[in-house]
Amino acid sequence: MIQTFLLIIVISLVVSRFLPVRGVKQVDAADVKSNLNNAQQLIDVRSPEEFQISHLKGFQNIPLSHINEQAHQLKKNEEVYVMCQSGMRSMQAAKILKKQGFTHITNIKGGMNAWRSRD
Repeated sequence: MIQTFLLIIVISLVVSRFLPVRGVKQVDAADVKSNLNNAQQLIDVRSPEEFQISHLKGFQNIPLSHINEQAHQLKKNEEVYVMCQSGMRSMQAAKILKKQGFTHITNIKGGMNAWRSRD
């Protein structure tokens, strides 16, 4: 009985990490490319090393490990686009921003991998 309960908890935790966050939009790289001129806050949450190797013009590097401390640099009521390499870290960053009261968050699905595949 206890093993079943623990298994259910573990499965729930794993599934919740991959589900979209309520209130966070999910967009494809192709959709963002056409709307980037309108975006005010473009955040790349990859490491500084990854960002230095390759990044998109207009994106600011705030590594996921620093998003809690540096979120104050962003405007809570304006659209925030979040990107990483594959979309996983950016979703984590979106969750953090949502908890901090940001109201317009968009995660770029597939991240840089999807962006490069669209070129």
